[in-house]
Amino acid sequence: MVNARSPRMTACRNRSRREVLRMGGLAGAAAATGFPLVSIARAQSSTLKIGYISCMSGPRTDFGATDPWVLERVKAVVKNGLTIGGKNYAVEFVLKDNQSDANQTNVVAKELILGEKCDLVLTNDGENIAGAAAELADARGVPLISTLSPWEAWFFGRHGTPDKGFPFTFHYCIGAGDVFNLYATMWNTVKANKIVGTMYMDSPAGRGFSDPQRGLPAILRKNGHKDLPTGFFQIANDDFSNQIATMKDGDAGIISGTCYPSHFATFWNQAAQAGFKPDVVTVAGPFLFPAGLESLGDRGDGMSTEVLWNPHLPYHSSLTGQSARELADEYEQTSGKQWTQPLGISHSLWEVGIGALKGAAEPKTHKSVRDSIAALNIDTVLGPLNFGKSPIKSVAVQPLTGGQWRKTKSGKYKYELLIVNSGTSNAKPDAEFKLLSQLA
Repeated sequence: MVNARSPRMTACRNRSRREVLRMGGLAGAAAATGFPLVSIARAQSSTLKIGYISCMSGPRTDFGATDPWVLERVKAVVKNGLTIGGKNYAVEFVLKDNQSDANQTNVVAKELILGEKCDLVLTNDGENIAGAAAELADARGVPLISTLSPWEAWFFGRHGTPDKGFPFTFHYCIGAGDVFNLYATMWNTVKANKIVGTMYMDSPAGRGFSDPQRGLPAILRKNGHKDLPTGFFQIANDDFSNQIATMKDGDAGIISGTCYPSHFATFWNQAAQAGFKPDVVTVAGPFLFPAGLESLGDRGDGMSTEVLWNPHLPYHSSLTGQSARELADEYEQTSGKQWTQPLGISHSLWEVGIGALKGAAEPKTHKSVRDSIAALNIDTVLGPLNFGKSPIKSVAVQPLTGGQWRKTKSGKYKYELLIVNSGTSNAKPDAEFKLLSQLA
């Protein structure tokens, strides 16, 4: 086993113009144009090429907003190359925008795998990669690592079997089952009625969450909650009046499901207009970002969510040695923006990727890198990730905590995400979980 533990849309579709953009200060230009970002850490004859697929435009832009910043820090770490097995390799980065779209993901994945001939491909859009793009990587034997989509949706959505996994594609993220249990545990600590109104975005994650046997409905039944489903909605939907009416008429005290921040802002505003005031709101997706709370004004106080990464977590980076808090502080100080959960997730993706390359006997041989990922056991700023001992081949399950956004009493930012439940991690809670009415 390899053990890398440390002490710690409208982008241009015309890809014929193959400009090479140096990373220094050009991240914004690349995000705006959709051109690939290419940078080499010290030119050498032996070069490792890493492709990175990011959501730099489209509805998932918030997920990729920190990617250029993180990549700059990774470049600094490998500026003198990577020494593996006594040989030094320069590192070349190719960053591409998938425009938050599955079809465009297939396009850029093909460019990285067949055109750029990358040694390794990384992406934090696990939802859109889990299709033709992942199949191409497996078919062509190119190692690919993804994250930021519950592992069950990525794995079973591709008809994977736990004892076999996939030839060259790997994934790590929280488990949807862990999320469901976390929700029920948090809800059971407060005195809210047990009627749960649910709404799901029509997506792989949404379908996974709503599965009657494996999804949230099964956990609700197990914990004595009543499921009040309102069905699926399309990504372009901006009218939730039917869902709200069903929840209000059914006396739902708890709201759950999956959606993007823009969806929930619309839903919450329309709920206020309808006089619908639930006791608890725990939804997957919209509360990953501070902006998702700020768009709600004062009515964002008390929104709760699963926490994929948080500065309060007791973990350190295997690349920089920084604690989660130090990484968040550096981002806020240099960017002028509040930290977001994808900051730590994107950073961890580079930890996993570089850890896999360093653990490979022959990093220029795809099978060697594949074998290194399959055996990887690494401590990251996200927490421990263990592919080698996972009962689901090709998957590592990351730690999970429960959080609740609270208004700050003072400080630069309006809301702070506090850990209110340890979940599957060893993190200590910062506060108790509270009803919205208690915080009003």
